[in-house]
Amino acid sequence: MYNIIGKKNWWFGISGVLSAISLAALLIWGLKLSIDFTGGSLLEIAYQPNRPSVEKITEVLQPLNLESLRIQPSGDNEFFIRFESVDEPRHQEILTALKNVQVDNQALQGQELKFESIGPTIGNELKDKAVQAIVLVLILIIAYIAYAFRHVSKPVASWKYGVAAVIALFHDIFIIIGIYAILGHFLNVEVDVLFVTALLTILGFSVHDTIVTFDRTRENLFKIKGQSFAEIVNLSVNETIVRSLNTSLTTLFALLAVYIFGGESVRYFVLALILGVIIGTYSSIFIASPIVVLWNSKKS
Repeated sequence: MYNIIGKKNWWFGISGVLSAISLAALLIWGLKLSIDFTGGSLLEIAYQPNRPSVEKITEVLQPLNLESLRIQPSGDNEFFIRFESVDEPRHQEILTALKNVQVDNQALQGQELKFESIGPTIGNELKDKAVQAIVLVLILIIAYIAYAFRHVSKPVASWKYGVAAVIALFHDIFIIIGIYAILGHFLNVEVDVLFVTALLTILGFSVHDTIVTFDRTRENLFKIKGQSFAEIVNLSVNETIVRSLNTSLTTLFALLAVYIFGGESVRYFVLALILGVIIGTYSSIFIASPIVVLWNSKKS
């Protein structure tokens, strides 16, 4: 049996380093927000028989003086084009410029697949609601775990299990947000509503693993006598670690398939889920239960 709880300072140290890097990335670079949060327009266009270069599209749009222009290839023949929030006449002007692109005396025909424009007010409202959704989920998780563990009051109060789980969850999403701040700075990766969806999904996945471990601790507290709280928690973590790893690995296989073979539009959404599964599994094993033990040792 591996002494996971006995080496808790190592796990806290690893998490501390990752959290410090994430904090530095957020303070220095911040997140690169998509039009979902900042406002702007997104146009998806497909070309036949083949796709022009990004430089050619930039050249075609240059006379229109679009602000915050960003052109991203997608699939075999498509582009995602982001720019300032525009009205319908301006949209049609842009579309007209993009529909017929001349490359080496060949006319490439563009067909609009999607267009959406979000004003800055709506973008700010979405950003506020995203934060509210995450905070609400964390509060509900504390309340649920406190209720589920209401019959376990010794040696640690039931609500403290909920707080420990939320600390581990906050650890998960904070590190992922930090990673996306780094990706945004170096690879221009934007965070959008899908990213918030990924964070909420990660919260659910991670707390599921944590609750399984806590539930085994609850069972062992009633069954095992004559051992310290730390020994019982360590036993419980060891009894559930294989199950947690197997669940995470099977989930990762599915996510990796989507990441490799899925479209460009969902790639960074899936990447967030992959990171969440890895970090969430780590925190449910090496962070959540050691926090409960540390809390109990400080109390005594």
